[in-house]
Amino acid sequence: MDLRQFLMCLSLCTAFALSKPTEKKDRVHHEPQLSDKVHNDAQSFDYDHDAFLGAEEAKTFDQLTPEESKERLGKIVSKIDGDKDGFVTVDELKDWIKFAQKRWIYEDVERQWKGHDLNEDGLVSWEEYKNATYGYVLDDPDPDDGFNYKQMMVRDERRFKMADKDGDLIATKEEFTAFLHPEEYDYMKDIVVQETMEDIDKNADGFIDLEEYIGDMYSHDGNADEPEWVKTEREQFVEFRDKNRDGKMDKDETKDWILPSDYDHAEAEARHLVYESDQNKDGKLTKEEIVDKYDLFVGSQATDFGEALVRHDEF
Repeated sequence: MDLRQFLMCLSLCTAFALSKPTEKKDRVHHEPQLSDKVHNDAQSFDYDHDAFLGAEEAKTFDQLTPEESKERLGKIVSKIDGDKDGFVTVDELKDWIKFAQKRWIYEDVERQWKGHDLNEDGLVSWEEYKNATYGYVLDDPDPDDGFNYKQMMVRDERRFKMADKDGDLIATKEEFTAFLHPEEYDYMKDIVVQETMEDIDKNADGFIDLEEYIGDMYSHDGNADEPEWVKTEREQFVEFRDKNRDGKMDKDETKDWILPSDYDHAEAEARHLVYESDQNKDGKLTKEEIVDKYDLFVGSQATDFGEALVRHDEF
């Protein structure tokens, strides 16, 4: 499937989804839960395993012997110690947990990197991205599917320039990650808000009014009666979204809506793991302290043998 077919399919799927009056589009970027397990260390460390490794990776450790788990954990600790000073701090552990929880993002970047680093120099320029993504479709002033590729390219270029910190129009892998997943980076949040407002602000006055807000997530589709959740969203707009009560959301109000200041689960878990493992109470962990408490961080056949057998049968 080429780019044009893919984008047309995507637009049709989006239109179909939005045509369902009972379905709600959610534009809010919440931090995902670290685990769906109950966090109760008196019963098990399953929550901690999922938080530290990511749920999928945690399953693989349940198949290992304690010796194998300790060996692999030791290698992970070396990666977590970013400044290589021999200690793991709360901040380093928090960064690792965030990485483990969002490993799929980095896997997505790796896949796209291979298709856009055309000269294989370890960088992706704007020209490389533009040619690989749009290519020949830009030569057609009136595409059959009616999709405005040039408008999309202008929007992409603006986001690429925002991600490109040094302004050379050449992205490192970190900058390319910020371009593809801007909601994950503080310095990209303004572009997330801008793009969201452009999507919803149909009269282009720079604000989101109540009807634009509702219209983005709900299509009347000829129905006279609105679902209850739509009525609730109207109330949410008036009571909480429109903070200054002027009947519309400005940039700051939109940012508060789509990028809420959520509770930092990763930091809380990092502090918990340090507290439970810090034998000399110096506020940081050595590799030995972590490996000594390996059953808190990772599973093994010794700590979770019964569940490991069940999972083995399932897979």
